[in-house]
Amino acid sequence: MNKQELDLEGAVRTITDFPSPGIQFKDITPILGNPKLLRRAIDELVEPLIGEGITKVVGIESRGFILGSGIAHALGAGFIPVRKEGKLPYRTVREEYELEYGTDVIEMHEDAIAPGDVVLIHDDVIATGGTASACARLVARCGGDLKAFSFLVELTFLKGRERLPRGIDAHSVLKF
Repeated sequence: MNKQELDLEGAVRTITDFPSPGIQFKDITPILGNPKLLRRAIDELVEPLIGEGITKVVGIESRGFILGSGIAHALGAGFIPVRKEGKLPYRTVREEYELEYGTDVIEMHEDAIAPGDVVLIHDDVIATGGTASACARLVARCGGDLKAFSFLVELTFLKGRERLPRGIDAHSVLKF
């Protein structure tokens, strides 16, 4: 296997002006479609978490589901989806958070996390950090012990890491 076959950063496509003018969208679907790159991405996301006692992996809609479920499997943990408002079938807890223009809401089943659960929050990308921070508040309200955040891609120029709760580890594989 040559180095190019395992180049995660080189596999990320930049899509100009998506979803709106001026945005340089980082498209990870080439990683997801390549079994060697997908394995490497999950391995690199899991590596700093081995032995940390993670019992639940919270994946943020929707690309956070893809890698988050692989991380949960590798860690022997349960997987919890966090979704946009109105998408989950059971009773939920909700958290509203600020966007650049307006607000949004995420939800999680009220019984998804129990007091004492050791939790990892995963999303494919951290940009401004708003969604991940809102997710951390949901975990805290349900009594979970938030251990870490993981992201495949971090857009460092947006400084999203600064919005995450202090004292909680945050790991990202690729930084742009």
